[in-house]
Amino acid sequence: MHQASFAELEHDMKKRRTRREQFLEKMDGLIPWSRLEARIEPFYPKAGRGRRPYPLSSMLRVHCVQLFYNVSDPGMEDLLYEVESVRRFAGLRLTGSLPDETTILNFRHLLERHGLGGVLFEEINGHLQAQGHRLKRGTIVDASIIDAASSTKNQSGERDPEMRQTKKGNRWYFGMKAHIGVDSESGLAHSLKATSANVSDVATAPALLHGGEERVWGDAGYQGVGKREENRDKEVDWRVAMKRGRRRRLDPSGPEEAAEHRKGSVRAKVEHPFLYVKRHFGYSKVRYRGLAKNTQRIALLLGFTNLLIAGRYAAA
Repeated sequence: MHQASFAELEHDMKKRRTRREQFLEKMDGLIPWSRLEARIEPFYPKAGRGRRPYPLSSMLRVHCVQLFYNVSDPGMEDLLYEVESVRRFAGLRLTGSLPDETTILNFRHLLERHGLGGVLFEEINGHLQAQGHRLKRGTIVDASIIDAASSTKNQSGERDPEMRQTKKGNRWYFGMKAHIGVDSESGLAHSLKATSANVSDVATAPALLHGGEERVWGDAGYQGVGKREENRDKEVDWRVAMKRGRRRRLDPSGPEEAAEHRKGSVRAKVEHPFLYVKRHFGYSKVRYRGLAKNTQRIALLLGFTNLLIAGRYAAA
């Protein structure tokens, strides 16, 4: 039996549970920890010479908290020292040793080096499918721009060479694009492809399909997708939105406008994963240079998003 620290005693005596505590408790119950740890364990350093590594379960939980709140490595170290609910979530104690920013950085690099963000995303989806959330016969495809810093005031004196510029409407953006495929019934993301911002949406559509679709929905950016060489043999009903200028000329009470409205009501589900990633988890701007690191992070955030969406349906 360990002796409680003053921070632990004060935490136990407080009269109200914070929103952070409630959210961490929810994620603790939703995330399939044993499945994720099993995929990381072959790559995680074993105890031997030198400093004994922290338990894999604790480091994975620390990494998850870092993604939940979009904090830096030094910021995550500070959070561990300052917030008792975060330490409890990670299975750590203030009276013991806590991971420093270098240890947190090394664990993130381990996941990036072995492409484990995408692996964990697939593992979470496998967990959800085992619970009955099957991929149905429809997929919604869409893309969202994630901004990158365009400044050259950095160590290299140049912008990130893997990020590109694109124009949307009357505004220019610099960064990357996250292209996703979402199940049309459950709203769960099943595929992800990250590119620089100047890559067209229509070019990435084939990479977002799971192969069992009969219908695919997309916005006007996917016009002509069915005529492309790589899609001609696909037996898919492409339900792509009409371009805005043409739609303005439709009879508001006519059948074509009604069909466009139905398409839009289905496509709305694809916005929910982006809402979670960019607003709930705060990843509206890239944190790292290069596509690979950011892709691994977005993949795991999409996994968390799927758990929250599936949990919402289960609660309903």
